[in-house]
Amino acid sequence: MVFSKVYGVLGWLGWQILPLRCLVCECPGEDGMDLCRACHQALPWNDRACRRCALPLATTDPGDAAGDHCERCVDEYPRQAAASAAFLYAPPIDRLLIRFKFHQDLAAGRLLSQLMLQRVPPFLAGPLQPMPLHRRRLRQRGYNQALELSKPLARGLCCPLWQGLQRTRETAAQSNLDADARRCNLRDAFTVRGHPPAGLTVVDDVMTTGATTDAALRALQYAGAGPMQVWVCARVP
Repeated sequence: MVFSKVYGVLGWLGWQILPLRCLVCECPGEDGMDLCRACHQALPWNDRACRRCALPLATTDPGDAAGDHCERCVDEYPRQAAASAAFLYAPPIDRLLIRFKFHQDLAAGRLLSQLMLQRVPPFLAGPLQPMPLHRRRLRQRGYNQALELSKPLARGLCCPLWQGLQRTRETAAQSNLDADARRCNLRDAFTVRGHPPAGLTVVDDVMTTGATTDAALRALQYAGAGPMQVWVCARVP
């Protein structure tokens, strides 16, 4: 936590003093971001996606009643009422997320938050809940990437942060597991302190199978939460 605060202050000072530089191609940044116009235009925006799980959709007939949902969500609604992902998990967003999450590049996180604010989901109406990390993982990494995304989002949208969701059981890395193993891995991994506020939106960096999201929302539901939403930076197709 101390690392996050110190690194954040140093990053802010550097942002004020140093010229903007594109984090993708190193050309001069534009529009107040460390991103040039050409790289901005080439970003993999997730503009056509399922409203329930943010999975990218193929173009369909506008008259199709299921056109706003993927086949899986038509057959079985997920736990969240709605979901949105600003991007597909594709270059250069995937590389920026890896730098942010695993290489202490909080400048990449700041840029990703700025970009998410360009695609604010219409369902957003309440507090943001960052996806929590287990305390041991937090000590290892020095910061929670979901929280570092959520802070500027909350400031930009003038909405509160709520952090009643806690990750109380350490789990194996999800990246090496299939969908069924991911669900088993996350069983009873989350608890909730306090009563969840209305209109809660859970924020995370990436959604893959949705297993982590489902486990977190299940804990929130057991604690009395009403309809909840999910907002992530990127969705794995």
